[in-house]
Amino acid sequence: MNNWYLLAAIPVFGLLVLVHEFGHFITAKWAGIRVEEFGLGIPPRLLGFRKRDQGGWEIIWFGGNRDEETNVTQQTPFNGTSGGVSNLATPSSHTIYSLNFLPIGGFVRMPGENGDIEDVNGNYDPQSFAAKSASKRIIVLVAGVVMNFLLAMVLFTIIYAQGDPTSDPRSVIGQVVPGSPAAAAGLHDHDMIVAVNGQPVKLFSDMANLVNKVISDDKGQHATVAIHLLVERHGVSQPIPITVNALVNPPSGQGHMGVVANIIFVSAPIWQAPFKGIAHTFDITHEFIDQIGQMIIGAVRPQLSGPVGIVRITGQEAQSSVDLGWWPILNLTAILSLNLAIINILPFPALDGGRILLILIELVRGGKRLKPEREG
Repeated sequence: MNNWYLLAAIPVFGLLVLVHEFGHFITAKWAGIRVEEFGLGIPPRLLGFRKRDQGGWEIIWFGGNRDEETNVTQQTPFNGTSGGVSNLATPSSHTIYSLNFLPIGGFVRMPGENGDIEDVNGNYDPQSFAAKSASKRIIVLVAGVVMNFLLAMVLFTIIYAQGDPTSDPRSVIGQVVPGSPAAAAGLHDHDMIVAVNGQPVKLFSDMANLVNKVISDDKGQHATVAIHLLVERHGVSQPIPITVNALVNPPSGQGHMGVVANIIFVSAPIWQAPFKGIAHTFDITHEFIDQIGQMIIGAVRPQLSGPVGIVRITGQEAQSSVDLGWWPILNLTAILSLNLAIINILPFPALDGGRILLILIELVRGGKRLKPEREG
């Protein structure tokens, strides 16, 4: 796993989780839930800021010490809205905004997520998650998923506004594959093929068809076939002979010469980009849901990526971004954001969807509360 993988995966994975947790954060504030900490990265904490009751801000240093008192709370990392092990400063009604050791994602910590905030009479802290109505708890839990959907829509909108890559229909070489017949013949990237064996061509598909026809006409009589190209380079036409292997099936997308079509970016009008971005978001979502259905019935193997898969795929896209700019990273981030949203909304334990399912069961039971620790 090379440096490209980590350099690209850390900000991508971090952004996905941070946006998800920010959804929990803003809706918890709206619902009147006391948010004890909103952290960037994974604890232990390096530095935190919090409003003072008397006004102004206080700094909470590494380890969580503000003055003489330090409390330690153990929580499960990345279980919906909670973070990891975190040293807490003395209790306060204000939120700690913290920067943590590992720069990946973020977390929200609020009281009552696991049903552990009770007074002597068994009542929950009115500002805790457990004390809120079923509807408010559902909104807080689903907000992370909504934010991941919105992130995907924004990124796809940017992609359509900046330009979506597509194959150049002209007979322009985008890349000469190293070690290929084209490389041996001296063809260069961005050369334009003007003619094949004296027959003029304008489209890349025409060039490929003529090369295939020459090989087909040989009917396997020779292991190699000579082809005469007329190539335009920097505005000057020059003949270039090339010898291709007629008996070997070439890799997909390269053809017998070993050339790849040029890629151009086609942008949508700025007013159309949001509509195209939203439509593409729903198209990808439909594909994900269909894939999950196929996985459930065993028709396809699981393809949804975990953290290791995200690192590997993101690294590959980062390497390709050298030629395609930011498009591969933006596109992959949007797709992974939808991936994260759909996985989190599934009704499985420890996921947002699993906790939402328990709250829905509570509503079906006529509002009879399940034990909050079951929701957590």
